[in-house]
Amino acid sequence: MNAVQIKELTGLSRQTINKYLTAIRLRIVELSILQSTPLVGQIEVDESYFGARHVRGKRGRGALGETIVFGLLKRGDKVYTEIVPNCKSTTLQRIIKGKTSIESVIHSDGWRGV
Repeated sequence: MNAVQIKELTGLSRQTINKYLTAIRLRIVELSILQSTPLVGQIEVDESYFGARHVRGKRGRGALGETIVFGLLKRGDKVYTEIVPNCKSTTLQRIIKGKTSIESVIHSDGWRGV
C-alpha cells in the first residue's frame, strides 16, 4: 500500500503519511540491528562483483563500474551480505569482526584482503 492509498483511507496528508512511514522503516532497521546476533561457528567469507561487464584492458581484481558485495555464510544457517566500496583488508576485516564471534573459524579464498 502506498502513501496515496493510505491518504485516501485516513484523510491525512501525503507528507504526514510519508513522515510516519519513514519513522516506521527506521524503527524496523533499529530492531533488526538489535536482534541480530553474531555468527558463530564455521564461517565462509567471499566477495563477488555484480553489474558492469568486464572492461577490456582493466587490470587487477574486478572491473570498472561493478558493485562489490561481501558475504559471510554460517554453514547450514545464516547469510549476511553487504555492499562495500572496496576490497581492502581494513574494510573486509571490519565487517568480519563486527558480524562474527571471536570463537568463529573463518574460511576464505586465501586472498590477503580477508
